[in-house]
Amino acid sequence: MKTLFIKYKSVIKFILTFLLVYISFSVVYKMYLDVSEGSKFYPDYMTHLVAKQSESLLNTFGYHAQVLPHPDEPSMKVIVDNEYLARVIEGCNSISVVILFISFIMAFSGKLKTTFFYILSGSVLIYTVNLLRIVILTIALYHYPEHKEILHTVVFPAIIYGIMFLLWIFWVNRFSKLKKKNV
Repeated sequence: MKTLFIKYKSVIKFILTFLLVYISFSVVYKMYLDVSEGSKFYPDYMTHLVAKQSESLLNTFGYHAQVLPHPDEPSMKVIVDNEYLARVIEGCNSISVVILFISFIMAFSGKLKTTFFYILSGSVLIYTVNLLRIVILTIALYHYPEHKEILHTVVFPAIIYGIMFLLWIFWVNRFSKLKKKNV
């Protein structure tokens, strides 16, 4: 048993670090969501912010958009030209994806300063791509409503998880301690 532990020490360290960071951030995020209930920002501050920023971008791109609280569920309705096209729910605010991203980077950490700035810049990039993804999805639903299923269930999740995966690959190949050990 000891030889297996020694042999797979780096794998075990990766798994434990990943799980510890992921569970810790997920618990904190869940506490944030619980505290957010009943706040003036519906359904929670981050989801509300993403919805309002999406509205602003849609208007910047020449669409007459507005975002309103959904009366029957914790989400924000995205309306373009008086047509209800999409909703922004808690899962659309990119925080869960950022938590997954941070957990992976921490599990393959490099130098402290490099790790910190990569997490910061990667999180901002994921947030920005997610915001653009919501705007593009809304525009696509406006012009091509018949493709709603494929757009929402395949194309747009692939964008957000694809960017996260590319950031992971870049991190492992460029900055992680693992890269330095194998060189």
